[in-house]
Amino acid sequence: MRSVVYTKPGGSSVLTLEERPLPEPGRGEVRVRVVVSGVNPTDWKARAGGTYGDGLPFPEITPNQDGAGVVDALGEGVDGLAVGDRVWLYMSASGRPTGTAQEYTVVPAERAVPLPEGTSFDVGASLGVPAMTAHRALTTHESGPDRLAPGALEGRTVLVAGGAGAVGHAAIQLARWAGATVITTISSDEKAALATAAGAHHTVNYRTEDAASRIREIAPDGVDIVVEVSIPQNAGLVADVLANHGVVSIYANNGGDEATLPIRPNMSVNARYQFLLLYTIGDDALAAAAEDVTAALRDGVLPVGEDAGLPLVRFSLEDTAAAHDAVEGDAVGKVLVDVSAG
Repeated sequence: MRSVVYTKPGGSSVLTLEERPLPEPGRGEVRVRVVVSGVNPTDWKARAGGTYGDGLPFPEITPNQDGAGVVDALGEGVDGLAVGDRVWLYMSASGRPTGTAQEYTVVPAERAVPLPEGTSFDVGASLGVPAMTAHRALTTHESGPDRLAPGALEGRTVLVAGGAGAVGHAAIQLARWAGATVITTISSDEKAALATAAGAHHTVNYRTEDAASRIREIAPDGVDIVVEVSIPQNAGLVADVLANHGVVSIYANNGGDEATLPIRPNMSVNARYQFLLLYTIGDDALAAAAEDVTAALRDGVLPVGEDAGLPLVRFSLEDTAAAHDAVEGDAVGKVLVDVSAG
């Protein structure tokens, strides 16, 4: 089979396309024929050394955590999946060498989630890191909910920082599905159009508007949940708009590795700052996210593409390095790698 691999950390040039033997699933594992692989910032950062440092825990690694495809073989003891099932994959390369930038990959059975009928492989490959991160960000408020479903966020206001990104896009869709009023900050009219297409009720251009005043006009009592991509840049704005007992769910370090928080405004509203990393949130939270995201898929809630607010940027398997470069360069939309025919 064709497999993209790297044997040392570094720039995208360390990725090579090789022929490898067809892997066999072990106990509790499944083999999946990958149709589409999704690329996220975590993928190029891991390849560049952000996860493993100067060495690798395996002789070689195939990148990309997310993907979608068809179950091809079952290991011993696997229940709930069958050969031929269409699935979406998450954390394929977490603690393993078996990412989705290859024609077949082997993953623990729980990381292969059935795709509802009518859901495309493109949608399936766009879930994983973005949708599950968004789910966690929306379920950390001290008063709940800890699960998402229609009505779960009724009466709440959610602020999504950077609503045109993949996590922001999923957070808008899931929050809207759960009944929240959704506000998002954006930097251009083009990104406002994307966030609106995703389902945001209100967009605020932080470059041309007084963002705090505008958000307070929309939500006089403040924002209950902030899905935050860049707390170093947004700490002041967040403190100005947070509701009493509001939570700031921080899932990325865009803008730097350190932030300064204004103490008194946060203290006065009993603010909670919740940092999150998908790979360490625990099995229960992962299982809840997979179940709720799949329920949202059944309701048609997580479409992708230009009309849905997340343009697709496609590459071939041979061009996986260019796909990584596109994500590192902040390409607008979701970067996908076409691996095999559906």
